[in-house]
Amino acid sequence: MPADAAARLVASGPVTTLATGDEVAPATTARRAAALRLAPAWACYAVVAAILLATGTPAVDLLRYTLYAALAVVLPGTLVYRSLRSRPHTLVEDLAMGAAVGLVLELGAWAAFLALDAGSWLWCWPLAVLVPYAVAPRLRRHWRVSYPTPVPTGWAWALAAVIAGFTCYLSESFLRLNPVLPTSQGQAQYIDLAFQLSLAGAATHQVPLDVPQVAGEPLHYHWFGFAQMAASSLVSGVDLPTVFFRLVVPAWCALAAVLVAVVGWRISGRPVAGVVAAGLMFTVGEFGFENGVRQLFGTQATFIVWGSPSMTYSWVLLLPLIAAVASVLGRPGAGGVPPLGRGAWVLVTLFLAASTGAKASSLPVLLAALVFTAAVLLVFRRRLPRALLPAAAATLAAQLFATAVLFAFESHGVTVDPFSGLRPYVGAAPDRSPLATVVIWTAVLVGFLLSLQLRLAGAVALLRRRRFRLEPVPLLLLGGALAGPAIYLLVGHPGSSNQYFTRTGFAFGVLLSAWGYAELLDRAALTRRGAVLLGLGAAGLAAALTAVQLRHPATATGRPAYEPVLPLLWWAGALLVAILLVALCWPALVGRWPGLAGRGELLLITAVLVVGAPGLVTDAAAGRHYPNGGAYAVVPMPAARVEAARWVRAHSDPADVVATNAHCRQVVDGWCDARSFWLSAYAERSVLVEGWAFAPRVVGLPGGPYAPFWDQGRLRANDAAFTAPTAAGLAELRDHWRVRWLVVDRSVEVESPDLARLADLRFHNDTTAVYRLR
Repeated sequence: MPADAAARLVASGPVTTLATGDEVAPATTARRAAALRLAPAWACYAVVAAILLATGTPAVDLLRYTLYAALAVVLPGTLVYRSLRSRPHTLVEDLAMGAAVGLVLELGAWAAFLALDAGSWLWCWPLAVLVPYAVAPRLRRHWRVSYPTPVPTGWAWALAAVIAGFTCYLSESFLRLNPVLPTSQGQAQYIDLAFQLSLAGAATHQVPLDVPQVAGEPLHYHWFGFAQMAASSLVSGVDLPTVFFRLVVPAWCALAAVLVAVVGWRISGRPVAGVVAAGLMFTVGEFGFENGVRQLFGTQATFIVWGSPSMTYSWVLLLPLIAAVASVLGRPGAGGVPPLGRGAWVLVTLFLAASTGAKASSLPVLLAALVFTAAVLLVFRRRLPRALLPAAAATLAAQLFATAVLFAFESHGVTVDPFSGLRPYVGAAPDRSPLATVVIWTAVLVGFLLSLQLRLAGAVALLRRRRFRLEPVPLLLLGGALAGPAIYLLVGHPGSSNQYFTRTGFAFGVLLSAWGYAELLDRAALTRRGAVLLGLGAAGLAAALTAVQLRHPATATGRPAYEPVLPLLWWAGALLVAILLVALCWPALVGRWPGLAGRGELLLITAVLVVGAPGLVTDAAAGRHYPNGGAYAVVPMPAARVEAARWVRAHSDPADVVATNAHCRQVVDGWCDARSFWLSAYAERSVLVEGWAFAPRVVGLPGGPYAPFWDQGRLRANDAAFTAPTAAGLAELRDHWRVRWLVVDRSVEVESPDLARLADLRFHNDTTAVYRLR
């Protein structure tokens, strides 16, 4: 092939096979170009794999999970996505959006197979997609696609760096500090992790889910993400704790980072907007400046991804949903990006359906964004895009389904309580003057906005540059970015779960902010040297702020209540002074370096976006001081308990119910803190009565986790089996409640000697024993 023909072939984009990503063009030059394009992806995977192996992930499990993700999620999902979108754009978009579609398809397959009591056959669900696409002539064309748009090399390497860097953060803050299985009696664990693992364990054999700690109690909760974990374990054959503690969080975070990059590119028409959005979401943290309080204002973006993996799972569905909604609202072909076409409505339907049970915060924020868009357009333009009302109606229908069917109108403790998230930082002081109260409230509100909203600074630039023209898609993103924190400020929750509305809003906000920043970059028209200097300056500022924060961490005693907010305000003031000094000197600086002319706004926005960069580093550094990877409530997770629970899992039937005498995390003044979830988590079995504090009917009741169990008769029958067993009592547990196993935690109370006469002792170690009912 002539050199100029090879060059034209490379420029026009390779023909790519779905399974390997290799082009089929014969020219050696073209093959080398394709290899270079894939180098960032392979390098990123190598870094992530090395981190996982270094933190105790079995190599065979990593291989199995990789093959599962590629062949059972990405492959079928990409084929379906290619059928739905009108024209191809880039390979990375097809794979990322296809992976999200694959997760939705797998969720439906999981529900169908378990409903048929065929969970062990779930591994074959991809055949329902692969076979038709291999046989039908009209579908076979989707296996090989020619992509007209090459992915910029810098874009690919920058995105790979974001993913690799965030996985390094996960290693230090979560993976290294939480073994797959506890290795000692002194192991401590973040209090929610065992509960979440128990949900995934229940989903390996149950649909819909019951509360694992209270057998037969319906689970009115957003549990789809945990069902996805169970499906990945069933299909890949990887043990569920390995999936939960090692594989799924890095995988979902990586997918979310790629999705925010491709969605940002698709919506704005600018590749740089996508990669900047990924950096804002997964590299830059809150502007917090370490103050001794790990969850200032109830939020911590870095912590959320592993402390609440359902949040990350919801992003994986919400980001492509935003892209699909933006497409139907009328932003086709922005910047040369081909429109999704009619298939966008199918994507909207798929992602709305999956989002109903992904996270309770997703649909309210999207619905509020659509309502905001409609209201602004009606007021100022007197007309609406044709698709806006159907999109809002579909979102409302999905929300009603979630509220009525999945959540059964349970509030989970969420109440209308304006500014409840800020009130603890204001405090109550009867002798405080009204003026002091106003000043403190203002300072706390400013601190809240500075901490959580600085990453949205690019949005101001976008709206100003466009002279605040009212276009549907920017309004949609702005509505979501505003709705998240607005709902947080409007409602309250005893466990700060209202923070997830803010997290949902970030998915909208970073897209809007990055879009604005990309337009600033376009207007600045930087030379290569100027772009390098801008990048070095941003990195230098981030490094300097991180070094100062690590060297001089603030501490908070909680007296006065607003003390945790003060370091943030002081640092914001110092940075504002620095900005004002630069502004005063700007004419002189432009005279000395004429290249700065017209680029002051770009430098300012860059600095504002970067100041949260220390967040990940300081959160990871906190892991050195806390045994569970963060300064949050912990529970003991002794190895002996887990050993007994794992024995039950290996020797019981999934339908068996287990009873235990361990219900309390601790007992305070005779009241049980009923947050004990270890048995249901590691046994992956329903427990007659374990810890009931997270049952939907209890969450939000007075007393919090100390609320009493609602069925005292069941609790007495359960406990009597250990303290005063009788043949009749054990028979009732077996015949009425389907209890087959009794697990005794002797650190709580030693069982009655009569139990060994009435049941069979099958396992014991230093602190636990397992009996089988006859």
